[in-house]
Amino acid sequence: MQQRYHQKWASPRGALASALALLLCTPLVWAGEEASAPAMPQAVSDTPFASEREAVIWRREELKDIESLVRQLRFDLINNQDIEAATPRLLELQERASAQRLLPAFIAGTHGSGSEARASIWEEWEDFGAGFIDLEGKIANLIEVAEQENPRDTTRALSEVGASCKSCHRTYRYD
Repeated sequence: MQQRYHQKWASPRGALASALALLLCTPLVWAGEEASAPAMPQAVSDTPFASEREAVIWRREELKDIESLVRQLRFDLINNQDIEAATPRLLELQERASAQRLLPAFIAGTHGSGSEARASIWEEWEDFGAGFIDLEGKIANLIEVAEQENPRDTTRALSEVGASCKSCHRTYRYD
């Protein structure tokens, strides 16, 4: 089993490995600085959205797409043990699940009709934003671990990504 796993992962993937190495070498923050979430958008004018409704719809769909992406990664990395197939999804996950990209869609007070968001998001903005920073770190770790071709560590790292998502959902989302 172990040998078969390594044979699947040992296929040529020079460009993929280079892309992952470049990503892993690019710091999310400068040395000595802590990552922090963007400020809470107070109004639509603070965001790239045309309306609060557009922001709510976008974030709801975007978070569902990210959830689907994580399920696809489980299939690629755990079931098939195929880093080559997983690499584009890993890079997409890293881009799409960032605090800088998602938090602008959480305009203050957009927790009413049509939203699954709890009002506590805006009452606990620092903690909410810290959850996304934590998720970014877990995704970076997943990419690093997947490249090391260790199925047990990859499974654990992917589970940590999922646990980070679930933790936030339990606290800040109505089901």
